[in-house]
Amino acid sequence: MSREAIVVSGVGVLTPIGHDVAAFTDALRAAKCGIVAVAADDAPSGSRLFAPLGQFDVTAALDAIGLDEKTRTRALRTARRSPLPVQAALVAAAQAWHDAQLSQRPVPSDRIGLVVGGHNLTTAAASTASGRGPAYVPPRFALQAQDTDHIGTLSQALGITGEGCTVGASSASGNLALIHAARLIGFDAVDVCLAVGAMTQLGSLERGALANLGVLADIDTDLSTDLVEAAPIGGCRPFDKGRSGLVPGEAAACVVLESELSALRRGVPISVELSGFKLALDGNSLSNPSIDGEVRAIAGALARSRLEPREIGYVNAHGTGTPAGDDAELAALESVFGDAVAVPWVNSTKALIGHTLSAAGAVEAVATVVQMKGGFVHGNPVLDHPVSDRHRFVGAEAQAAEIAHALSNSFGFGGFNTSVLFSRC
Repeated sequence: MSREAIVVSGVGVLTPIGHDVAAFTDALRAAKCGIVAVAADDAPSGSRLFAPLGQFDVTAALDAIGLDEKTRTRALRTARRSPLPVQAALVAAAQAWHDAQLSQRPVPSDRIGLVVGGHNLTTAAASTASGRGPAYVPPRFALQAQDTDHIGTLSQALGITGEGCTVGASSASGNLALIHAARLIGFDAVDVCLAVGAMTQLGSLERGALANLGVLADIDTDLSTDLVEAAPIGGCRPFDKGRSGLVPGEAAACVVLESELSALRRGVPISVELSGFKLALDGNSLSNPSIDGEVRAIAGALARSRLEPREIGYVNAHGTGTPAGDDAELAALESVFGDAVAVPWVNSTKALIGHTLSAAGAVEAVATVVQMKGGFVHGNPVLDHPVSDRHRFVGAEAQAAEIAHALSNSFGFGGFNTSVLFSRC
């Protein structure tokens, strides 16, 4: 595989705290939290913490991007007949497409690839479609029920005719999309590749299963009064002694990766490269984290980048707010970084937007890139009592930070461990 630099030429994102990159960046800088309490029949207290995407209109969202008329028309035509997760993915991809100037400074369509991270993305829609019986299921659902509908819709809307696929790695799917996109570029299959983290909509069955697995945070907990009162605006508490579990969130994101030669040929501005990445399996079908697997992912990304641990200035942690997950990640960082573990800032974007599941890796990659460009690390407003004093956690408020190299971790059920590493060009 070629070791030509692979750069980030565009990003796009929709989250509970911002529906475009500028709004998301401002919200990160302000440590704005999008977690709220919502009614849920499967929650013991009658309420469940959730980070919803919020009010979303695909036509308005596409119009706000500033696409050229041909791309806008084609995107609108395909989006209007698509379910919400596909619409969200399309808007994020269109934002990144525009940011990368792929209409103004084009690349041949067969040299552009598309990788969508996620699986079981239409489960909630399937439950709705089948609820009234087979006769009421629309024929198009035969296409929309498959994750590949994301590929078909996005490739049609943006005119992509190179290679494409969906990849699944549970909560690490977004990072896996980045890794596969980088490999397509490295193998010279494409010059440009869109890596999309697709939005997951949980149905009642999935929410109930997560609750029964014991990984969801909720307002009805045994925490002290002050923590319970804080929960509706910050129930996800990564690396805090009051953590009680993860909070699901809704989001979609896209990162445009490109060979450095292609970006220079097109004359587009670049400031960040994907300098390292690694996927490592645990050989484990369960949900419990593996320190060894996480160590191999982090160390592998560092080795590919040819960087030493003390050169890393920032870690966007997987940090879900589950005790087992947080403790394993901190132990893995200590194992790899050694005495340098106190050097990088550490935070978790999930404290602000919840765990966006299939999209998480891509969303957090965007968060990492915009913080590197913006010279700051976002605050975690409910990190009141850190579980460790050996790590450099970001507290309630954002901190100024000049970040040359940043690591972003994503780990998923089924033994998936992924790390991606970004460096300033």
